[in-house]
Amino acid sequence: MSAPGPLQGAGATYRGRFAPSPTGPLHAGSLVAALASWLDARAHGGQWLMRIEDVDTPRCVPGIDQTILQQLAACGLHPDERPEWQSQRNTHYQRALDQLIASELAYPCGCSRKDIEVALAAQGSGKPRHGELVYPGTCRNGLQGKPGRAWRFRTIPADFQSNGSLGLLDIAQAATKNIASISAPLHWIDRRLGPQSQDVAQAVGDLVLKRADGLWAYQLAVVVDDAAQGITHVVRGEDLADNTARQIALQRALGLPTPLYLHTPLALGPDGEKLSKQNGATALNTATAPAALQELQAAASLLDLPAATDANISVCLAQWTLAWRTRHASE
Repeated sequence: MSAPGPLQGAGATYRGRFAPSPTGPLHAGSLVAALASWLDARAHGGQWLMRIEDVDTPRCVPGIDQTILQQLAACGLHPDERPEWQSQRNTHYQRALDQLIASELAYPCGCSRKDIEVALAAQGSGKPRHGELVYPGTCRNGLQGKPGRAWRFRTIPADFQSNGSLGLLDIAQAATKNIASISAPLHWIDRRLGPQSQDVAQAVGDLVLKRADGLWAYQLAVVVDDAAQGITHVVRGEDLADNTARQIALQRALGLPTPLYLHTPLALGPDGEKLSKQNGATALNTATAPAALQELQAAASLLDLPAATDANISVCLAQWTLAWRTRHASE
């Protein structure tokens, strides 16, 4: 088991966050994560922050960030500090990338998606259904005459010392940089899901830090931003659980603390798939207080919280905070 990184959550002032992407209004599924993260902050006597994750600018819809803030306010969920926008933080991401390049933990990649698919096919592998397209490391040792398109995080296979895939110099460098503790199978405890483990090198490969179109990758941005905002606890949907290992790997590579994680149940659509903007989830109805309370009650029910006993949103939030504290405040 690799050595755990420093945990902000233990013994630190609680700081949580909700970080939606402004690609559409909030829906029932996103409200579950928003409510859970707000309740967790209140139950711990901490602060709840907002971050608008608009780093993928082509997918963002103008004005939706304000719609999201209005929807949350209608549900009584107010951030304790001014919201942050990722689109205003490019210099911070560049600084982190420069640090990884200087540590030889990032390298340029000239591969297109088609190149990766061809390389994997030649190895007799490909993308499993609902799985990752695992980068085969084509450019890890140089661009081989291709122009650089993206920047990738250098992961090292967990068994590199036994399979002979790296030379002696590489192994010495890995030991010096403690890469094994960054990219070997990572172990952590999810506050809801329990013990978790993932080998980033095998499951994902060398993940993208900066995309071929010049935009910053989600994984780097979220790690940099969580550290900058002093986030100690991350509460988010279970669909993001498999991002945790690669984010921990980046945290360790950058010398950043690791928050505590809790992944909430997912709201499912009639087809049994995760409710999302991509599959046509309808926007929350927060036009009136009764409508907003009904949306909150549905989210609370999915979180196994008691039914609302009052028509006042603030009273219901206080009741749910007490129930959440009873269940989670000792974590």
